[in-house]
Amino acid sequence: SPPLLRLFPGRLSAFPLFLLALLLGFASLLWLQLSCSGEGPSLGGQERGAPRQPCPPAAPPQPPPDEPSWGPHRLALLVPFRERFEELLAFVPYMHRFLSSKRIRHHIFILNQVDHFRFNRASLINVGFLESGNDTDYIAMHDVDLLPLNEHLDYSFPEAGPFHVASPELHPLYHYKTYVGGILLLTKQHYELCNGMSNRFWGWGREDDEFYRRIKGAGLQVRRPSGITTGYETFQHLHDPAWRKRDQKRIAAQKQEQFKVDREGGLNNVRYRVESRTDLSVAGAPCTVLNILLDCDTNETPWCTFG
Repeated sequence: SPPLLRLFPGRLSAFPLFLLALLLGFASLLWLQLSCSGEGPSLGGQERGAPRQPCPPAAPPQPPPDEPSWGPHRLALLVPFRERFEELLAFVPYMHRFLSSKRIRHHIFILNQVDHFRFNRASLINVGFLESGNDTDYIAMHDVDLLPLNEHLDYSFPEAGPFHVASPELHPLYHYKTYVGGILLLTKQHYELCNGMSNRFWGWGREDDEFYRRIKGAGLQVRRPSGITTGYETFQHLHDPAWRKRDQKRIAAQKQEQFKVDREGGLNNVRYRVESRTDLSVAGAPCTVLNILLDCDTNETPWCTFG
């Protein structure tokens, strides 16, 4: 018989088997705790005494409401999203730790488009703005595949005007001077002054360029980081175009329309329904997932569908 069973004489009853299972379970938990804390024996050639990461990594605690070192402002991190779960699993815990290390109060909103229309990043940001609540006073329009690597990047309240964190001289892909995509911070007052973003951009691209014109039309000046010396290595870009291709197709009059300024639409006429709202935790990092059904007038923008 196996060596462990020899500890129990004669035929085993249910009670000794229960004690054996309990003992093995306790030993496993103790081994896991010692291995994670660095107090246990080394594994797989790891040098004895070498620091180990906690498993799983502990999320930073939320600050008390009256903690003055975190400041009075609270950021709504608006993340347009559809079916990019591997990027989301990396993004949420990373951004929660990054912003917490900078003592920025924040709430991460995952804006998940669940309808059958083409992806509309701008409309999702409009919805996120409207649904983010009164306890946040500024927003970050943030791509899910872009992680800030430089701790000196500023995510604080952009009182002086829109602040483009992922500026052209730092973004790993887009370098033209009017680029305002990737990561852009605005106060809620300034976003309303622009009437949000245009809802006419279905598919990938161009909505940021139209928003740049809105910013200028509202009399606002885009500010960008200074003193950042890490260049194109300032951010990690998670997107793999070979694995997940972007929807860049142009349908009907879309090619001509994408270069026009939408002077009527935006926050005032975004059409949507929130199917569900779920608070959850990703590796200990809190976020809210909004499942959003956008609506499209095919007479106005027939390019919202492929059909």
